[in-house]
Amino acid sequence: MSEHLRSLHAPVETELTAPETLTDSVTVIIPTFNESGNVAELLRRLGDALPADLPCDVLFVDDSTDDTPAAIEKAAAGHPFRVSVLHREVAEGGLGGAVVEGIKRADTDWIVVMDADLQHPPHLVPELVGEGTRTGADLVVASRYISGGSRAGLAGNYRIAVSRGATWLTKGLFPRALRGISDPMSGFFAMRRSAVTADALKPLGYKILLELAVRCRPGKVAEVPFVFQDRYSGESKSTAREGVRFLAHLASLRSATPLARMIGFGLIGLSGFVPNLAALWLLTQTGMHYLPAEILANQAGVLWNFVLIEVLLFRDRRRHRHWADRIGRFALIANADLLLRIPLIAVFVAKFGMAVLPATALALVTTFVLRFAATEALVYLPRKASKSERSTAS
Repeated sequence: MSEHLRSLHAPVETELTAPETLTDSVTVIIPTFNESGNVAELLRRLGDALPADLPCDVLFVDDSTDDTPAAIEKAAAGHPFRVSVLHREVAEGGLGGAVVEGIKRADTDWIVVMDADLQHPPHLVPELVGEGTRTGADLVVASRYISGGSRAGLAGNYRIAVSRGATWLTKGLFPRALRGISDPMSGFFAMRRSAVTADALKPLGYKILLELAVRCRPGKVAEVPFVFQDRYSGESKSTAREGVRFLAHLASLRSATPLARMIGFGLIGLSGFVPNLAALWLLTQTGMHYLPAEILANQAGVLWNFVLIEVLLFRDRRRHRHWADRIGRFALIANADLLLRIPLIAVFVAKFGMAVLPATALALVTTFVLRFAATEALVYLPRKASKSERSTAS
């Protein structure tokens, strides 16, 4: 990834006026994608909101294709805090990935994450940090769904319904990790830097709070109400594509443990019967003999399962092998399952005296567990570096 980081101006010395509760240092991370019309007003409002003596850096992590970096540089002068821009040539992980890049560079006591479109009111930044300092919380969330909060800035009933539905879904999937968080879809929050392990984060899209809460498990959570504002300038980045990425992100988080992946693996395998039977019907309707039709139809189920497993279970491990290598290994394991099952049934019946039906059920369970273990080990685990690669790395 090609990227560059530059400080736009040094901090300006100002009179000490901040309360004692806001003496911890703060980095405000603002991910941007084509937000040139917002940055000047955002920095102006931050300048009005932040206590003059608060040790604060503002870091824009920018994936823009317009003149947003230049707009930031122009607007940065004259503020009593340091403003920096990290421009990423490759927007890996979307806006969530941009936040993670910012977290890796932050060395302050607190990190505040907010959007650049002014739907997150800048005057709440010191209140978020102050609430964390007063309560000893590791994470302080600006919430639309507690007393005093509002989602007024969401345009239209459709977006309101989607936001509410996404909130219910995430809280249902992660009840323990999101305990005490009424608004897991919020993109406006403060977190102690010591509570964040940046290398553990694997974001997809823009819902970074959910990623942080599930993977980092902050100890104590507090909330501050906020009114979601209208966008100041530009267009919303919320699209149907982002919705699909959000669902894929949920699946990835929910399948983070081996047991959850095994359950997901089994459910995906069951869903593979649908394309398998559909292909079998089509092939036999064309006059093909049922034996070769069974073999070909099984490949349709294998392909279906492979695509879902790639997207929902092992998205983070796909980079270790070329896609053709992965699908070849996966198909080999899936077809070997058929060859192993029949001998296993014979052993259970002949050696252990089991009836055919329970023997078949036990063989299905055994081959399923073996297939899952083989898929993880042979398809998605990182390859060991060769001697030449290790010598190059050293």
